[in-house]
Amino acid sequence: MARFLLVHGANHGSWCWRDLVPEMAARRHEAVALDLPSVSQDPADLAQVTLDDDAQAILAAMTAPSLLVGHSAGGFAITRAAALAPDKVVALVYLCAYVPRPGATLSDLAREAPGHPLDGALKIDRARRAYRFRDAALGENLYDDCPAAVADFARPRLGWQATRAQAAAIAMPPPDLPAHYIVCTGDRTIPPAQQRDMATALPGALLHAIDTGHSPFFAAPGALADILDRISGLA
Repeated sequence: MARFLLVHGANHGSWCWRDLVPEMAARRHEAVALDLPSVSQDPADLAQVTLDDDAQAILAAMTAPSLLVGHSAGGFAITRAAALAPDKVVALVYLCAYVPRPGATLSDLAREAPGHPLDGALKIDRARRAYRFRDAALGENLYDDCPAAVADFARPRLGWQATRAQAAAIAMPPPDLPAHYIVCTGDRTIPPAQQRDMATALPGALLHAIDTGHSPFFAAPGALADILDRISGLA
């Protein structure tokens, strides 16, 4: 049995792991999902929230050594948490996630995406404190291959994402920590080619693939749980 800490991406919350948590339990693993402080229903709450606030929330949830699973923007958050407390981390798992690059912020990496799939997908609040996905992006970018009810479930739960939390350039993960990257081969948010490039930059990372879009926890939770189960055996 392994302990997984599930770290959501931009605009999401612990709710997005709804279908994966029971799949992990069925495989006799503990899967804990948390809510990061960089997401809120009110952008006014987010003006001062930084990546370190997210990292501290992750550390607070690590009551035992854990495999950190970071989805999308959560790749930066798990990397920062691992840098602060590497002794608590069993392995890092990047799930179609952004991997830090020296001198580049998460926003930089998003802008570099081949084909610019997020062009027009986001709206920013007037004070530029936060952004959120436009409704059309739910079907076009986030949940295109998920059951039809997923977008309806997610729509009222998606929050604003703090822009300041994505404006920090951080170091690569500690080289002695085991790392894994799960490429989502049909992703319309972070192109699979960009995912593979980022995975290649991870020292010694093992590469895995799942045939889904950007939200495998909704599209194929059982297949994702199988991959995580195999990763736990390698950690």
